[in-house]
Amino acid sequence: MSEPPQLPAVHEAYLPREHALHRPRHGKRQLTALVSALLFFVTPTMLWVVGVRPSEIENHKLAGFPSLGEGFGFFTNLPKWATDQLSFRAGAINAANGISEGVFGEAAPLDQGSASNNGPIPAPPLQQPGTPNTGPSLPSGPGSSQAGYRKVVQGTDGWLYYGYDSEAKCTPAQDIDTTMKRIDELRSAVEASGRKFVFVVTPDKTTMVPQFLPASYPGKECSQAASPNDWYKITTEGHSLDLRPQLAAEAAKVGHPIYAPNDTHWRDEGGLVLTRALADTIKPGATNSWLSAPDGQYDAVADLPLLLGQTGVKTNTRYNLRPDGVTDRAGEFVGSIDQPVHRSAAPIVGTIDQPTLVYGDSFSLASSRYLEAAFTNLTYLAYSTDKTPQSQAVDQFVNSHVVVLQAVERNVSGGLVPFTDEGFISAVKTALAQHPIR
Repeated sequence: MSEPPQLPAVHEAYLPREHALHRPRHGKRQLTALVSALLFFVTPTMLWVVGVRPSEIENHKLAGFPSLGEGFGFFTNLPKWATDQLSFRAGAINAANGISEGVFGEAAPLDQGSASNNGPIPAPPLQQPGTPNTGPSLPSGPGSSQAGYRKVVQGTDGWLYYGYDSEAKCTPAQDIDTTMKRIDELRSAVEASGRKFVFVVTPDKTTMVPQFLPASYPGKECSQAASPNDWYKITTEGHSLDLRPQLAAEAAKVGHPIYAPNDTHWRDEGGLVLTRALADTIKPGATNSWLSAPDGQYDAVADLPLLLGQTGVKTNTRYNLRPDGVTDRAGEFVGSIDQPVHRSAAPIVGTIDQPTLVYGDSFSLASSRYLEAAFTNLTYLAYSTDKTPQSQAVDQFVNSHVVVLQAVERNVSGGLVPFTDEGFISAVKTALAQHPIR
């Protein structure tokens, strides 16, 4: 018995509409999507061939082309690479800002979402004597997903503020009491080994220059309510040096705020205040012979515009620092302390000569020119870095006679302080007990 004749193969789109297997064609839509995707991914390559290069307009490095070895990650990372390679993105952002300011009277909200973690790392100067411009360093982020907060708060007269200054106090990852208790444990471990311990919290820009903040911004009420209590516990239970009076006095002396309008860090005057406070705490009277005077100006990349997809420059006054009243010991700014950085010099009158560890953050970088002038045996290391294993960080404590723990206010208030981890404190305590200084 012969088989029934087979119907010719027919595309499902040509079946009658009432047929169960009928599927309409989307040829025109599919073609449009394919052409759009092709233009999106190929255009950056074609522009690169003719010499057009994208720039790092946001506060991160341009994404590299994903590797096929990443598996499915190749496809998920491809859009990020293509977006970063759009050469005219800066112009589009500026156009969006212009339209928003012209129509709504405010900049486009390009910074919505949680703020970055520890604050932007300060950029090295655009020009320093004998050193090339290396471009801005990169910030790290806290991974917070709190709705409503802004990375950058736009104040009056063109002033910008880091949004995490407020967010940290409103939604801390660790309460201030726990943070102070752990810091006291770390202090006890260091001092029990015969070493000296100095804790210093560097104030946020919102704390020292609040007069340019807008009338309303996310986190205003809760951060202002929390700040007095945080500072009380920081200075009493944490025994931190309180730089606020000296910073205010220095601002009055120079006639302008210590913090730049478009950057979250203090200017060089703040670095000098920190350096003097540390030196006099470690060795009372050490700064009696110090002389310091302005030594020109320099431009540096401002960090807050980068978080808005823009660029900006801040102008700072450079100072010399003569610990003995004669010899200028001010050095160059350190670019990164993600790994230990050591600086040494011959002792002179007015210097701190004990091996000293500055376990700090971006404010240590912003002050490094002057710290190097005051300390002749100095090691820097960031407390928030994945480039230095814990064992190596603990070794820096062991190799030092003085430990300076410097942390910015927002990190302390927000509990983003890895040195309060119980495992880290235990490791430091064990290592220092095995290597006491007598």
